Amino acid sequence: MSTSTQQAPRHRVVVIGSGFGGLFSTQKLKGADVDITLIARTSHHLFQPLLYQVATGILSEGEIAPSTREVLRSQRNATVLLGQVTDIDLDARTVTHTAVGRETVTPYDSLIVAAGAGQSWFGNDEFARHAPGMKSIDDALELRGRIFGSFELAELASTQAERDRLMTFVVVGAGPTGVEMAGQISELAKRTLRGDFRRIDPTKARVILLDAAPAVLSSFGEKLGERAVKRLTDMGVEVRLGAKVVDVDSTGIEVELEDGRRERIESVCKVWAAGVSASPLGRQLADQTGAQLDRAGRIAVQDDLTLPGHPEVFVVGDMMSLRELPGVAQVAIQGGRYAAEQIMRRLDGREPKGPFEYFDKGSMATISRFSAVASVGKAQFSGFFAWLLWLAVHLVYIIGFKHRITTLLHWVVTFIGRGRSERVVTEQQVFARQAIADLGDEFGPALPRLAQDRPHEETDLLDAGPGPHAHVAARAQGVPTPAAQASAGANQVPAEHPRGD
Repeated sequence: MSTSTQQAPRHRVVVIGSGFGGLFSTQKLKGADVDITLIARTSHHLFQPLLYQVATGILSEGEIAPSTREVLRSQRNATVLLGQVTDIDLDARTVTHTAVGRETVTPYDSLIVAAGAGQSWFGNDEFARHAPGMKSIDDALELRGRIFGSFELAELASTQAERDRLMTFVVVGAGPTGVEMAGQISELAKRTLRGDFRRIDPTKARVILLDAAPAVLSSFGEKLGERAVKRLTDMGVEVRLGAKVVDVDSTGIEVELEDGRRERIESVCKVWAAGVSASPLGRQLADQTGAQLDRAGRIAVQDDLTLPGHPEVFVVGDMMSLRELPGVAQVAIQGGRYAAEQIMRRLDGREPKGPFEYFDKGSMATISRFSAVASVGKAQFSGFFAWLLWLAVHLVYIIGFKHRITTLLHWVVTFIGRGRSERVVTEQQVFARQAIADLGDEFGPALPRLAQDRPHEETDLLDAGPGPHAHVAARAQGVPTPAAQASAGANQVPAEHPRGD
């Protein structure tokens, strides 16, 4: 007589987001006795601090956005799924996500939410059409097309007024991203493009940095902020503070000054680098737990980064609100690792760690080649030494040896020479966002599935009709509910998520 034993299923961890918080928490769990499912709306891990270098032609998108699957290829307990998370059910402990019209439901025992944040136009989302943000590869490629395209169109301009409008670049937001972007556009015009045109002089381009706040790089302190302003001014960047943006259109931007006067700046190319808004998943979690949201949509977490009444749910990175911690990469990295360690301690029967404590490793921003500002503890640096420090730190945190090498080579070409290898732009890059917006909210990409693509259990459920428990059964099998079918179209037939045990 033979007996068989059924192995108990392993602890299931779902991680939402492939940014710093999501990726580093997944890697921290590499040796743990768990099954990890990482769900992200992109197939890459984005090194966002260098996104502006993609927009200005220094780096390619592949160098700062390695494939998540490639990064986690050797981690056998991790499965990567592509999808936009649309629903988190804390009671049922499931995560629902969609990809090209296909809906998938994934169960979890522990959940790490690291969905990050997007750009905020402070309630004026219509500004995005004419002033793209800087939060994604799509944003950077669109801006690259707008920046280089402005010079190309200026070469074709028939009047001086049109030429001036095309060669005026406005960057909104005087934080690190805005400062870096303004500095690089100025260097691009004055060094890289010099001599490339016959009818225009790129060195005469006008770069304006706007902010409603009274200081540049306010989080770095007054001393470093003033040094940044001096360096930008020396480069020809016009720094205008106390200027609030009140309107944006295709050919200009209108600002309200501190004395109440309004002024219009004629400019075709605008960059929005001000304000962030946390993932809308924060609202879902707040509605189910009673946790508070701040003005940016970040959800208040407990000292151990969990939600009230749900110790199995961790929120890390730009989505969380805790002790006014900044929305920077290090907070996400340390929070993700902390959450992963808490999960491992629970599974091992060990006492949990104490409250999450953030170790501030400092802040840095580059202004131009050979010039940056850095604040590390009480020490503050600026100039060439700060720039070298910035280079070293960013090289360390770029994922993958080959990406570090290619990034370093591109930096050598750009900073020692004056060339930029990534100058390819297309009309599609520039206008794809507008074309999709013009299609309306009803548009959504969908991949048709044939009848023979459906598992038998899916077909049985679809043929059974809407019984009293049809929605619950359909979700359990990964079949869309009637509401989901109505919104995504008749071709939407999701697949059940394989556990990957």
